[in-house]
Amino acid sequence: MTLHKQFLQQAIDLAVQNVESGQGGPYGALIVRNGEVIAGSGNRVTVDLDPTAHAEIMAIRLACRKLQDFQLTDCILYSSCEPCPMCLGAIYWARLQKVYFACDRHDAAAAQFDDSFIYDELAIEPAERRIAMLRLDLPDACRPFAVWTEKNDKVRY
Repeated sequence: MTLHKQFLQQAIDLAVQNVESGQGGPYGALIVRNGEVIAGSGNRVTVDLDPTAHAEIMAIRLACRKLQDFQLTDCILYSSCEPCPMCLGAIYWARLQKVYFACDRHDAAAAQFDDSFIYDELAIEPAERRIAMLRLDLPDACRPFAVWTEKNDKVRY
């Protein structure tokens, strides 16, 4: 078994342990750097009462803390399932090098974890989405960006 398959199997095992322990849903994720597991987690949505506590997000948070960096450019994510839209965004923000996954979004949908409506929502104008997103025009709405642009000692990300 290749190293990638071994790490992916560990993510699957985390997902199974997560379900069996009652800690959360059937998802597990590992962050690996240079062949070493930096962090791993199962889904913790229900136990943490946090809809953002997906396995991938939790593993990213743990890895960032351990490495003392908000970017994981030299790390690989192994996930028991294709990342959902939220996790996909976090993966790009963390600037992970690569992602390996086992099941895909269709397998998840068959188990009643269907995120297809979120993918569909992305193509719809914000005000027309299921949850309306309404822009309000305020005179200083872009002030935070102006302050950021002028700041000389900012940490870019």
